[in-house]
Amino acid sequence: MIAAEGAPHPRAPAAPLPLTVITGFLGAGKTSLLNRLLKDPALAETAVIVNEFGEIGLDHLLVEYVEGGVMLLSTGCLCCTLRGDLVNTLETLLRGLDNGRLAFRRVIIETTGLADPAPVLHTAMVHPYLVMRFRLDGVVTVVDAMNGLATLDAHPEAVKQAAVADRIVLTKTDLLDTPERRATAERLRARLAALNPAAPVLDAAAGEASAARLTDCGLYDPARKIPDVTRWLAEEAYAPADAHDHHHHDVNRHDDRIRAFSVASDQAIPAAAFDMFLELVRSLHGPNLLRLKGIVKLAETPDTPVVIHGVQHVFHPPATLTAWPDGDRRTRLVFIMSDTEPRTIEDLFNAFLGVARPDQPDRAALTDNPLVPFGGADHSR
Repeated sequence: MIAAEGAPHPRAPAAPLPLTVITGFLGAGKTSLLNRLLKDPALAETAVIVNEFGEIGLDHLLVEYVEGGVMLLSTGCLCCTLRGDLVNTLETLLRGLDNGRLAFRRVIIETTGLADPAPVLHTAMVHPYLVMRFRLDGVVTVVDAMNGLATLDAHPEAVKQAAVADRIVLTKTDLLDTPERRATAERLRARLAALNPAAPVLDAAAGEASAARLTDCGLYDPARKIPDVTRWLAEEAYAPADAHDHHHHDVNRHDDRIRAFSVASDQAIPAAAFDMFLELVRSLHGPNLLRLKGIVKLAETPDTPVVIHGVQHVFHPPATLTAWPDGDRRTRLVFIMSDTEPRTIEDLFNAFLGVARPDQPDRAALTDNPLVPFGGADHSR
């Protein structure tokens, strides 16, 4: 419809606002990091949501940016009772923005130290209104250099927080004043590198954890207006160790339960087959799927790939690109999973492509079909 003379033209939909999640275990230094970040001009006009666990919230009093931009969620942990409250808070912020009472260009959520970040990511990915208004810019996990190694040993939540991060910030390195402490911190760095191979580890005390390095690290770079797949996916970081050398140690095997791996294929996959693959991964392994991200070559539209992003059983609406972002036109999927052997996922994916396993005898490669229980053809009969 053409607007009448003098009538206001309908406004174009606003660009989604970047949403950053800052997480990390108790005492890691999240609030101190947040205070430093909010003094950076690059984070001017940032709304902050602080979540605390317990009936009396105190952390928001420690956040120095309190000019109407800090909202407190204090009745529980975001990983359980507060998902609805988070939606309400984000919607309240948006109403204030839309009617001109608030002015912000970015939202930062600081979770409690006990939080599993996955539910926060779920909310950002699937809520029908919020998914149009926000884009997940990234997960920043804060790790204490003094106590981080012991924390990872004792608390599964801390392991998950590090595993799903886009950036890891190491704090309290200025307190490493003995050879023993410095050696412990080096072991912590090695463990973090194994736990999350693609996430840069930034030293807060050395000034590395700047706003510029902690933002725009999610699904796409807004300056380019397209998903920055190469940087975001970092598929090469998850390649098996023997793809680069002849050592047999698997750098992606860590913490006994969690490991990162990639699945790649030159062969295009039919859209229906890929949907079924995702549905089976979600239904069979959803609780163990800490994160899945990738770019997919569909058989129907091989020149316009699809970008996907999932956490546990929840997937962000796929984004279709107008073209491949670089010369690599393969499907590339990166999985971070607990209690799941990579071979399980690889075999399932290859079954949908009709790819036989080369390390098995010919007959076994064709008959050992993981899709048989789900209605696939059993060629052994």
